[in-house]
Amino acid sequence: MARLILFGPPGAGKGTQAARLAELLGVPHISTGDIFRGAIAAQTPVGVKAQAYLDEGKLVPDSVVIDLVRERFSQPDTHPGWILDGFPRTVPQAHALDALLSEIHQGFNRVINLEVPAEFLVQRMLGRGRKDDSEDVIRRRLQVYQEETSPLIDFYRDRSQLTDIDGSVPVDEVTASIQSVLSEDEDAA
Repeated sequence: MARLILFGPPGAGKGTQAARLAELLGVPHISTGDIFRGAIAAQTPVGVKAQAYLDEGKLVPDSVVIDLVRERFSQPDTHPGWILDGFPRTVPQAHALDALLSEIHQGFNRVINLEVPAEFLVQRMLGRGRKDDSEDVIRRRLQVYQEETSPLIDFYRDRSQLTDIDGSVPVDEVTASIQSVLSEDEDAA
């Protein structure tokens, strides 16, 4: 039963790894971005609430984000496990996730942190050729990620729940490294 939280800066390959691992492990890849889009499109009560904040140009509050995650975790496909990508982003969100998981009697195996040097990420993201990926925008996104997520990485590291994986190596090697960590967890259980 795999329940993983995936971290990494923009361009680190979280989405790629989450999709690969979800397929290999037979569990859903839960992206908070996808949850938002799905809940808004389906006009669920929480989706309507989230849309109202977005329409006003405001950030969706943590309470609404955790309600969206709760809604997603209530679906039957998540019972055998899940891979969470894009949440939590802050220490208060991590505490909210802990409370939610306790409420639904679930835990998680591990937090995987894909580490990739900033210069490597800038070049990787510039190479994608997206219009919104100018070097200045990329560097700003990386800076914001660093500011927001560093405390979260320390939070999970202090709890011995974080494993750093080199995300700058080829995709197959990253996947193999993560699988190796999961195998060690199973052996220790």
